[in-house]
Amino acid sequence: MIQAIMTAPGNIVYQDVDIPEVQPEQIKVKMKRIGICGSDIHVNHGKHPYTNYPVVQGHEVSAEVAEVGNKVTNCRVGDKVTIQPQVVCGKCYPCTHGMYNDCETLKVMGFQTTGMASEYFVVDAKKALVLPKDMSWDHGAMIEPLAVAVHAVRRYSGDMHGKKAVVLGGGPIGNLVAQTAKALGAEVVLLSELSAYRLATAQKCGITTVNPNERNLLDAIVEACGKDRADVIFECIGINPTMKQAIEYARKGSHIIVVGVFGDLATVDMAAVQDHELSLLGSAMYREEDYIKAIDLVAAGKIEFETLITHRFGFREFKKGYDTIDQEKDKAMKVMINMEK
Repeated sequence: MIQAIMTAPGNIVYQDVDIPEVQPEQIKVKMKRIGICGSDIHVNHGKHPYTNYPVVQGHEVSAEVAEVGNKVTNCRVGDKVTIQPQVVCGKCYPCTHGMYNDCETLKVMGFQTTGMASEYFVVDAKKALVLPKDMSWDHGAMIEPLAVAVHAVRRYSGDMHGKKAVVLGGGPIGNLVAQTAKALGAEVVLLSELSAYRLATAQKCGITTVNPNERNLLDAIVEACGKDRADVIFECIGINPTMKQAIEYARKGSHIIVVGVFGDLATVDMAAVQDHELSLLGSAMYREEDYIKAIDLVAAGKIEFETLITHRFGFREFKKGYDTIDQEKDKAMKVMINMEK
């Protein structure tokens, strides 16, 4: 089978490698789509702190089951699936307490272990989640970033009904966090973003927006949420200015969920966190229940994916996908790789 290998930052080669033999509790899948995310771009630039080269990327995926081991019961040949890309130990405290996304020795396919950018992939069947038959391959590959958003929203509360939320950042994850909060019953969702393109994209997805360069953000929050402001603020960029906004504009006793990945050391006003009794929570990846909820939300028609997919390339154009994100910047929301072309 053909596999795309990043041998060094910015350099992808295609090699013919053997397909591993399917073990009793494994499945072999034929890859259909792979989405490129921000963390992949860090690897392409040589700036991911936990990835070495060579590396095979690919963790936002949809695939068709081509073969199953004789002990597999959760899926069958022909099923549409997506794959949870975490590789965990199953023995540490988080793993044994239902928090395997925080595994002490967590590895992620495409970063610390082999990703799925190949014609076929062999994986433990328990990592596969069956998708509805009528879900497109493109949308199936979007379940992974949606699971990130679902996990983030669920970090705040098991019940968003009647809550008021502010989302800082309108990239793919910020957009999906806003959509998820709304889909799970939030009364108000306000998304703050500087890019006119991403603001327009969010509006097409039914999200209320504000550009803080054009209007005072606190005024916009009060207008949207009322004098008591937001119940929860989701920071979805991972930079100091939006972290500062989150703390400054949160009401006393409110929640801030940190979803964005900080590339540099954050400067946080801990005096305000303490004095205002803010709940500052991190959100890392997802668990199986987040995938299940994500699939349910899409099946119920509550999530808009198509507007977020801005570019499509074939398997042999993987590098072009990365380059397009660099060149198009904020106008490249979700770049999808068609593994069949």
